Order: sequence, then C-alpha cells, then structure tokens
Amino acid sequence: MAQSSDDLSQVRAVLEAALLTSGEPLPVTELCKLFDGEISADVMRKVLDDLQSDWQGRGVELVKVASGWRFQSRAEYQKFLDRLNPQKPPRYSRAVLETLAIIAYRQPVTRGDIEAIRGVSVSSGVLKALEVRGWIDVVGHREVPGRPALYSTTKAFLDDLKLRSLDELPPLDELGTLLETDQPVVSEQFDRNQPDGGGPSESKSEGSSHSIA
Repeated sequence: MAQSSDDLSQVRAVLEAALLTSGEPLPVTELCKLFDGEISADVMRKVLDDLQSDWQGRGVELVKVASGWRFQSRAEYQKFLDRLNPQKPPRYSRAVLETLAIIAYRQPVTRGDIEAIRGVSVSSGVLKALEVRGWIDVVGHREVPGRPALYSTTKAFLDDLKLRSLDELPPLDELGTLLETDQPVVSEQFDRNQPDGGGPSESKSEGSSHSIA
C-alpha cells in the first residue's frame, strides 16, 4: 500500500474504528491484519504514535498496555463516569492483596513460597479467584518432589493496572490502593468466592504484616 497522506488518513480511520470497538487491547500484529499485511509493523507503530498525539487533550486517550493498544477514559474523568454506574466501594481481603503482591513482586513463586512469606496457609480459593480473574497463571513447575506449580502474573493483570511491563509496577505500598481504585468488580468476585478472604487460617495474618521486599 502506498504511503500517501490519503492512505495514512484512511489507516488512522480504520485503526480508530477497530480500537474504539474492541473489547480488549489489540497488539500491533493484530492491527496489521486489518490491512492484509500491506502495512509494516514499523509503519503501524508510527501511525499509532501519531494517532495517540491526535487524541491528546480529549476525554479519551489512546494508550499502550502489556497486551497492546486501546482507548480508555482519562483518569480525571472517572469520577463523572462512575455516576452512570455507581458501585459500592471495593473491598479486598488482606489474604488476596498479600497473595497477589507476593506473586507480582517475587514471581515465579509456588504456593509454598507464598505461605513461607505470609506465615500462614494460602486458601486455594484465593489462588483460584486470581486465576479466574485472569491476573495469575501457572507458568511451570518447580523441579522438586511434588513438582509444585509456579505462579506468575499475566498481561491481563498489567492491562488492568494500565501498565506496559512489570518494570512499571508501582511501589509495593501503592499496589492495593491502585487495584481498589481501578478494579471494583474484582473485589466483588473475591468476596463471592471467599467471603472472609480465605479459610480460617487466613485470619492469622490480620493482626500482623509480612515484608515481601
């Protein structure tokens, strides 16, 4: 495809349509399929950068996250959008936050690693809820007796935090606040699966904190 100004204007229009109607981030490889491979990945990235600039100053912005590119509302307008769909303030159990934080900052880790750091047993319901949400996944097994599963966070986890890579993870003490601000639906899911944040053993951690640094 010739790279005339008219052609590039059409490319931008097609990209806007695809990204605005997609329910999930789209990587460059997928966006190139819109043009039967006639647009190279390098040209696609340049057009995306230009499109991102075109949307600056609007209520919606084009951003790159771990899984690809997407349009999203700017953070400063979220308080207004929330009025269209008011929800109860999110709640997270300490068990969920500690488990997710350990996996995020120490990955890959086994369930035993998490329990050693937290000092209490980890409810299978907490790990299952994180897996169902798509925030963690089994990426292998440690070659020791029993071959325990190794857990790591996923691209979906980074997408929900609006991050491109693990290098952009916020300081540990900010993680819980960021999750509770941006992901209210998740807390409801955890509450349905684990009303008390895990089994009885999880309550042992409520009166103490554990360093994972």
